[in-house]
Amino acid sequence: MDSLDARMERLERRCRRWQGLTFAALALAGLGLGAAALRDTGPSGELVASRLVLTDAKGRTRATLGTDEGGNAGLVLRDGEGRPRALLGVGEDGSPRLRFSTAGGESLAELTVYSDEAPRLTLSKPGGVDLFAVGLQVDGSSRLELADANGRPRAILGADEHGSPNLLLVDRRGQPRVALRVSPSDSASLVVEGKDGEVFRAPGVQ
Repeated sequence: MDSLDARMERLERRCRRWQGLTFAALALAGLGLGAAALRDTGPSGELVASRLVLTDAKGRTRATLGTDEGGNAGLVLRDGEGRPRALLGVGEDGSPRLRFSTAGGESLAELTVYSDEAPRLTLSKPGGVDLFAVGLQVDGSSRLELADANGRPRAILGADEHGSPNLLLVDRRGQPRVALRVSPSDSASLVVEGKDGEVFRAPGVQ
């Protein structure tokens, strides 16, 4: 017969083996629960969350991805002080928008696509005054505007839906002074209005 000491030693070895198996099973179960938390009912590997926040090594928020109260999605990138500097989002009307801002939150450059086919790019100075704008209209025409320090368009270059170009120069009061145009039939026209109301017209089809 085995001694008491021998039986106790065999029992301790069995207990250690069971403890090892138990810990391994718990570890596998934990991994399974963690993986399940990251999975949704959708495709394998899909992560579903209402808001994601990225922080740097110092714990400062540098990027957020989420939705607002209206359900509109947006990605915001922040500088080292936590101030939003770049935004990529979709508005309530479905128009996607990319915006770059100053440290104070004022827009300096913005690209928006309206109606799925009318993109518009604006460049502004601090204070919200648009100095440069270029866009494509739904009808296929295009337009480029250069404005003065007060945001008043002073030079407008465009092309109509047929691709015919035109250039319009405007004074500080918003009155057209120079109009240069090429018609769809390739005929050119030029109209220049002087300060005192005199008008010069170059030959061509108006």
